[in-house]
Amino acid sequence: MSADREPRVFSVDDPVIVTRTEPDAPEEAVPGEDGSAPSLAAARRDGLTASGILVSAMAGLIGLAFSVSFARFVSQALNRNDWVGWTATSLLIIAGVAALVLMLREIGGLLRLARITRLRRDAEKALKTSDRNLERTAVQSLRATFKDRPELAWGLARLKEHERDVRDPGDLFRLADREVLAAIDLQARRTILRSAKNVSVVTAMSPMVWLAMLYVMVENVRMLRSLAGLYGGRPGGLGALRLARMVVGHIIATGGLAMTDDLLGQFLGQDVLRRLSRRLGEGAFNGALTARIGAAAIQVTRPLPFLEAEPVRVRDLLPDVLQPVVGKLKQLVTRKT
Repeated sequence: MSADREPRVFSVDDPVIVTRTEPDAPEEAVPGEDGSAPSLAAARRDGLTASGILVSAMAGLIGLAFSVSFARFVSQALNRNDWVGWTATSLLIIAGVAALVLMLREIGGLLRLARITRLRRDAEKALKTSDRNLERTAVQSLRATFKDRPELAWGLARLKEHERDVRDPGDLFRLADREVLAAIDLQARRTILRSAKNVSVVTAMSPMVWLAMLYVMVENVRMLRSLAGLYGGRPGGLGALRLARMVVGHIIATGGLAMTDDLLGQFLGQDVLRRLSRRLGEGAFNGALTARIGAAAIQVTRPLPFLEAEPVRVRDLLPDVLQPVVGKLKQLVTRKT
């Protein structure tokens, strides 16, 4: 082991001293001496490839050719004075009117859905702050929303008759909930049961998975639109998409998927069901999930929170939803025993 070195004095220009400098920055890649382009790896790092450029250019050319051909056909057809020109003009007018009607219908559906959302928000605020003026305004909006519904005429008349007798905050909402919305809840329950049963049966009996998935999607969208129409929303295509996003957000926020799986396991026993028939298990789960989506849609589209009326719960719907699956399950158990 060497001894410790003592301090020494050095001169600045002593050649023995080696100074350390910061590493030089990497030089930029330059083309070779023969003028060749950068390597293919560098082009890939930039995100540009020859195949991608080729596909993009060809797609642009095809789209441009179709647009130019269609515009040329329309202009030539409209410039003609014979039956071809008049037919093209008539079809163009009909298409424009139909597009305008569809656009106005979509806007109306979005406005109706926004009105129901705003009414629910005002009702929750009035209940939280005990604001009687806001409560009466919300109930008037509720009556205006359902005034054209013949099946609700008796309940609306009773609401209007007893409206002046209510004094305590929140009691007017409870009256409206009991007299008007309770009847709509029964219709909504029947709508959910019908859609959930159809989904469970079709999923269990469909020979093709993609066909069952397509039917489940269409049936759920139809159910959402029906439920929104019952509560005064009546959304169009864009409104249905917005409603579906709201329902999915509500399910995620409340943990609805896990709750559906737990309830289904408690009711049927998923392990036994999967061992007996995989199709029956998928049908049961899809039916229960459709019921969960319907219950969440009621929470989103209902103008008032549940106060006097009995809320629609998934655990109350499962026995009726899974009745066809239980019948098939009993048949399988009988055959195997």
